Amino acid sequence: MTREETTAKIIAILSEDFEFENPGPTDNLRDDHGFDSIDAIELLGKIEQTILGFSLTREEKERAMTIRTIDDIVNYIEAIRLAHHTP
Repeated sequence: MTREETTAKIIAILSEDFEFENPGPTDNLRDDHGFDSIDAIELLGKIEQTILGFSLTREEKERAMTIRTIDDIVNYIEAIRLAHHTP
């Protein structure tokens, strides 16, 4: 999956499941969209299921708690893919 495809999937999830309106790649999820820690946990589950196809470790999930933007999410997913050697 390309970076653009990953970004599109994340935007689709945020729009459909979290009812974000026109999320931008550099929007602060908390400040601009009211995203909270419960939402972050739910989003991680969706990323595991629909994008990565495997479960994240506790450490990987903890690292995700510093994410603030869609660009951060995509960077995080790319780093996880490299660590797990998945395309």
